[in-house]
Amino acid sequence: MDLRRRIVETYDEGKWTQEEVAKRFRVSLGMVKKLLQQRRRTGQIEARHRFSGRKARLLPERGQELKALVAKQPDLTLAEIKQRLDLACTIPAIHQVLAKLGLTYKKRLSMRLNKTDRTSPRPGGHGNAAKAASTRPGWSLSTSRPPRRT
Repeated sequence: MDLRRRIVETYDEGKWTQEEVAKRFRVSLGMVKKLLQQRRRTGQIEARHRFSGRKARLLPERGQELKALVAKQPDLTLAEIKQRLDLACTIPAIHQVLAKLGLTYKKRLSMRLNKTDRTSPRPGGHGNAAKAASTRPGWSLSTSRPPRRT
């Protein structure tokens, strides 16, 4: 804050150009210009960290529109959602907004349904009984070979 104040005070003396102030304080010309512009716009010279960074392209007000579309057609892919709402953001941005809204979405294009039948011919148990049932007779649960017959 002290450096910012000294830069502004030095420029306000009227003896120095922006370029000269930048050289004197060993900062970029852009820093001086932005500092003076911020003072003109807001009247303050403090750092505005909470306003820095990239701004969201998918604004919160579009979230309700997104929510309504997913409620009406829950099987849409992210690419289809982007196309239907004519969004100018990336597909990961849509994913992030859906996650913030607590919504799920279809991850792939239409495909054949997964097999829902039992995949194992014998029923499995629970716990150690299941482990024992899944190993072949004569084999142990470790990766070693079965004991030799003598």
